[in-house]
Amino acid sequence: MKEPASTLKPPVELAKADKGSAVPSNRYLGLRSGKRVNGLVPIALFFILWELLSRANHYMEWFNPVFLPPPSEIATDGWALWQSGIILDSLVSSTGRIAAGFLIGTAAALLIAVWMSRFAIVEQWLGPVLNLIGPIPALALLPIFIIWLGIGEFPKVLLIAWTTFVPMLAYTLDGLKSVQPALIRSALSLGAAQRHIFFKVTLPSALPNVLVGMQVSLGLAFSSLIVSEMMGAKDGLGYIIVDARNFFKMSNMFVAIVLIGLEYSLFSYMLKRLERKVIRWRGDGIRSAVEK
Repeated sequence: MKEPASTLKPPVELAKADKGSAVPSNRYLGLRSGKRVNGLVPIALFFILWELLSRANHYMEWFNPVFLPPPSEIATDGWALWQSGIILDSLVSSTGRIAAGFLIGTAAALLIAVWMSRFAIVEQWLGPVLNLIGPIPALALLPIFIIWLGIGEFPKVLLIAWTTFVPMLAYTLDGLKSVQPALIRSALSLGAAQRHIFFKVTLPSALPNVLVGMQVSLGLAFSSLIVSEMMGAKDGLGYIIVDARNFFKMSNMFVAIVLIGLEYSLFSYMLKRLERKVIRWRGDGIRSAVEK
């Protein structure tokens, strides 16, 4: 009796068949696998293009060259400000405010999101109020905070914390509600205590949403920082912008703007590193699914 042909194929034939298969690859998806681009390269290219555009405008006079100084001139003025101690004092002040406000807003959002996810009565009472006052921009709230609390550090930190709190609460609450009930039931059936379920099941499942909320809140927190320092501050990067505007020092204004961008990029990079370390299992989405 003749034996049926085996359905298994040798690796060489599988490799040949794979070339003609419909398995998606980077080429079919329009993606190209290449070497990882260093994040400093696009930034360096941006400043080079800025320098060329500013120099070209200086000779062609498309618009007033004072409005767009070249990065080399900004660096020279920035070095002068650094030697005077203004930049160091401003960086210390702004970093302290953004760190304190961001941590307070994040901690408050995590705590209240846990309460709202566990107790329906808390969500029923707090949800409508937060939906009412949450979308109010920081620029509208700052004068009220100054009238109520003065022009010290507390209203500035409170404004940053509030700006961080609102999106963090929404993302964290969504993450806590997205936990698979089967995972919680399985942990309960195995005799896990409530705190074990929270730290081993609920919190790890909600972490991707929490980290996305931190990324979104960070950008808004920087916006509120500059707004608070432009009104009623005596130091900080926002104060440099106001002082440069009053005396029409365009170069100093760009120094503060570049420093804000660099400081935000540093904080964002730290959050990205934390995300890659904590939720490494998530991968890179479609890039992890496609063979290179």
